[in-house]
Amino acid sequence: MPQSDIKRLLSKIEFEEPQIVQLKDELFEKNGVQVSVLRLDKIQTVISGNKLFKLFYFLKEAKKSLHKTIITFGGAYSNHLAATAFACEKMKIKAVGIVRGEKPKSLSHTLQFCLEYGMHLEFISRSLYKNIDEKFLQHLKDKYGDYILIPEGGFSVEGKNGASLINYYFADKNFTHVCLPVGTATTFAGIVDANESETEIMGVGVLKNLNDIAERFGELKVDVSKKYSFIGDYHFDGYAKKNDELTSFMNPFYSKHSIPLDFVYTAKLMFGVYDLIAKNYFKPGSNILCIHTGGLQGNDSLKEGELIY
Repeated sequence: MPQSDIKRLLSKIEFEEPQIVQLKDELFEKNGVQVSVLRLDKIQTVISGNKLFKLFYFLKEAKKSLHKTIITFGGAYSNHLAATAFACEKMKIKAVGIVRGEKPKSLSHTLQFCLEYGMHLEFISRSLYKNIDEKFLQHLKDKYGDYILIPEGGFSVEGKNGASLINYYFADKNFTHVCLPVGTATTFAGIVDANESETEIMGVGVLKNLNDIAERFGELKVDVSKKYSFIGDYHFDGYAKKNDELTSFMNPFYSKHSIPLDFVYTAKLMFGVYDLIAKNYFKPGSNILCIHTGGLQGNDSLKEGELIY
């Protein structure tokens, strides 16, 4: 699928094609490597990053199916819910968010955003959320009519196929390594599966004990012959966990490169890449691309003044 088709479908949300910028750093020069960043965080002013790509084929199906509703899942701070709400509102698609947990007295900033963009929210217990069955799915059909179901975080073959579209923006650039943060592994799977070169796709885990990449790839029907690696040493004790070492890395990185990072995903990615370069993990002559997957709204939970941007 050509890039023009991607931009055509996403034109309603003012999608801008991502750019690649090369970083300059004494560490890189000393170790004989080049490092660049694919700025997916710049593709849209409100919702950015890989999430719009994971939604791509679901949105395409919804646009072909008149009066069909999109239903998806997430927690109170789900970037996926926010991205779905925004994209659906802009493309005139009805959206429903099934939220994990009882409705709180005060909604999170994320859920308020979802409501502002027209998403209907339905709160269910955590036990039901963990055990969605055919009875509950029938309840959704009875209540909302025919719908397109998007799993939490877009974890699905369709989400993987959407994420694979990201490869169009770097496939002809001759990078030796393409590095990205890994949560559900949907984007990682898509980029690995679409890789037709000798480029090594390297995932940096942001969750603790993310030891089932092979199983996730199997579920998402990834070609097992593809070249990839996974590094699980930079999760900083778990998803959305951080310490002073990580946040202290973010401010100097921004001062030097004018690129904001979030502590949930991209700061862990870039910290890992810097550390691996310092440890001579990459051979001299390596040309490394890091994918900035957006998610900057995660920084809203940090104390005021903790970051300089």
